Amino acid sequence: MSDLRNSPVSERSDIYYWKCDRKAAFHGTQQDAVARNEDELFRQAGNFLSKVWGKPVTLRSAQTQGNHLGAFAEAEGQTWFVRIEDGPEKNAYMEVESYVLKRLHEIGLPVPEVRFCDASRTRVPFAIQVIERIAEPDLNKALKSGALQWDRIAPAIGQAVALWQTLPLSGFGPFQISKVRDDQQLVGIHQTYPSYFTLNLHRHLDFLSQHGFLNSQETIRIVHAIREHEHLLHLSSPCLVHKDLALWNILGSPDAISSFIDWDDCIGGDPLDDFSLLACFHDAGIVGKCLAGYRSIRPLPHDAIPRFWLHLLRNMIVKSVIRVGAGYFDRSDNFFLIASGQAGSDLRSFTRQRLFTALDALEESRQELFYE
Repeated sequence: MSDLRNSPVSERSDIYYWKCDRKAAFHGTQQDAVARNEDELFRQAGNFLSKVWGKPVTLRSAQTQGNHLGAFAEAEGQTWFVRIEDGPEKNAYMEVESYVLKRLHEIGLPVPEVRFCDASRTRVPFAIQVIERIAEPDLNKALKSGALQWDRIAPAIGQAVALWQTLPLSGFGPFQISKVRDDQQLVGIHQTYPSYFTLNLHRHLDFLSQHGFLNSQETIRIVHAIREHEHLLHLSSPCLVHKDLALWNILGSPDAISSFIDWDDCIGGDPLDDFSLLACFHDAGIVGKCLAGYRSIRPLPHDAIPRFWLHLLRNMIVKSVIRVGAGYFDRSDNFFLIASGQAGSDLRSFTRQRLFTALDALEESRQELFYE
C-alpha cells in the first residue's frame, strides 16, 4: 500500500453516514456510467496501475451498483478487483478501510486481501484500491433466486459480527484517517457515542419532511422517541461496526460465506448496530438466528432489545434519506434493493413500514424482536 502521510487529510468529522452526508450527496448513486465517464476513469486507472506494477494492466467494468466504480484488473493471468472513489470531496477513507481489512484478516475474518491502495490523488484524480477478487457472487443473488439457506448463513453472520467486534479500537463514529496513517490505530472522531448518533439527525428529518416522506407529526414522534431513549447511547467503549451489513456485501454460496466486503462506512459504535442494519431488510426470525450465532461466541448486553430498536430507527432514517435522494423508489427489480417482481413503490412502502416498526417498538418499550 502507498505511503499517504504527506497528503492532505479530510476527516469525516461532520459525517454520520457518508452516502447522504457528503458534500456531493448521492454521488455515484444517481449517475449512470456515461455521465460519470466510466471509460475514461478506467483508462486512467489502468495506465496508473501499469506504471505502479511495472507490467501491462487492463481494466473492464464489473457493472457494480454502489457509489464506488468497480472493475476487474487483469495482469499476467491474474485478476483483481478495483474500486474507484472519484468524489469531489477527495476523501481518503479508503485508506482506513484498507487498514481495517488488514487487521480483520489478521484475526481470521474472511475478507479480501488488499494488494494496493492510493487515496492521495497526487498521481491520479481519484482514490483507488485493488483487492483480491472473490469468485463467489454476493448472497443477495441467492436470496432473489430463492436458493439462500438462512439456517446456515444467519448464524454464521452473527458469529462473524462477534469476531470483528474483538478488534481493538477507541473513540466513536468514523475513524481518524490521520491516526491510521501516522500511528496505525483505529481512533474514532467523536469522544462520546451520543454526539455521533445524533449528528445530522435534524437535517435528515428535515430532508424527509421536505420531500413528503414524513409529515410534521411523524417527525415530532421520532425526535421525542430518540430523546426519551438517549440514555441507551452512553457506551463505555466502542466496537467495530461494519455500518453497511447486507447480503450484497457478503460473498459466498447459498450455504456458506466466503468474504465480507465494502468496509468503507465502518465506525466505532454499538454492538447492536450491525444487527439493526440487517433488520432494515429482513424479518425477525432471520435476525434472531443471526443473534443466536452471535450469542454462541459473545453475550449480548442486558439492554440489547431497546438498543436494537433505537438503532433500527436511526438506520431507517438514513436509508430513507438515501432512497429518496437517489431516486430508488423510481426503479425496477433489476436494482439490487428491490425484490424480484416488485417495484420502487413497494420499496417505499416497505421503508416506511420498517421505520415505523422501530418507532412503535421504542414507544411501546417492546422487549422482543417480533415486528411482522
